[in-house]
Amino acid sequence: MKPLMSHSPSPRRLLLASIAAATLALAGCHSSMPPPTPLSQLNPQQLRGRQVFVQYCASCHHANSQKDLHGPGLEGLFRRKYLPSGLPATDQHVITEIQYGRDMMPPFGNVLNNQQIQDLLAYLHTL
Repeated sequence: MKPLMSHSPSPRRLLLASIAAATLALAGCHSSMPPPTPLSQLNPQQLRGRQVFVQYCASCHHANSQKDLHGPGLEGLFRRKYLPSGLPATDQHVITEIQYGRDMMPPFGNVLNNQQIQDLLAYLHTL
């Protein structure tokens, strides 16, 4: 029986493996999502929704970033499979969270009327 030989990777192989792992990790950090719709291309409903967002949502949520402010960043909200809450990214789940709140988010069901919520939803689809 041959004795088992321990083969340690060379420092060069370790360096190459580290570079490869870092490259793969960084590649996963970049979003392949297209950028949000430019303001100049928003339709009237989306513009009204943007006004609702600025008035009621912008103090807690970034529109053009996925970074958290007080709440999660909303860029690409409907281009992701799941909402930050873990629920599927559907109109109904977003409407429910707007109306009834969730965790630290207060409810806006008594603040926004149905048209404002629909306008806001239209705007959120452009992010």
